[in-house]
Amino acid sequence: SAQKSLDLFYYLQKNLRWQQPDVTVYGKTGPIPRLQCFMSDLNIEYGYSSSKQIVEPWDELLLNMRKRLESHLNQPLNSLLVNYYRDGNDTMGWHSDDEIELGDKPTIVCVSLGADRVLKLKHKASNKVTDLKLQSGSCLIMNGHSQRDYQHAIPKQTTLAHPRISLTYRFIKHIKQKQFS
Repeated sequence: SAQKSLDLFYYLQKNLRWQQPDVTVYGKTGPIPRLQCFMSDLNIEYGYSSSKQIVEPWDELLLNMRKRLESHLNQPLNSLLVNYYRDGNDTMGWHSDDEIELGDKPTIVCVSLGADRVLKLKHKASNKVTDLKLQSGSCLIMNGHSQRDYQHAIPKQTTLAHPRISLTYRFIKHIKQKQFS
């Protein structure tokens, strides 16, 4: 329900340990334009753009949601990257979740909470862009060849004053020697 989505949003906003790591993009290093929290099972690490995520223990509510998603999708999920967009100025640039530790056909399960935001999908071959409005309580599943064939982004929406949280569950394969700077 809408109220449950908002209740979970406010709970997470208050209780998660938010981080703003530096990333290197096109040779420039600086803080990501949003806040994050990463949770995973033991001995699972994840990073992107030369940045390693600091692992937080599973929040009980988010672990229970993970178990329900795994059962519904018949798909193992062992980690969660939570993105907190404080307002319309916080963004995520064009990218694919195609890191080697996610495997060839990763499943990314994205649950949106809080303000509606537009997610842009761009086909890599044709450059055709599709806008998806992600509403609070919605669940977007990207699987199969979606990361191979598409990029996605959350662009600025400067007129938006309200925050959004996205829960992005995934399965990370164990890669022993991943180099992070």
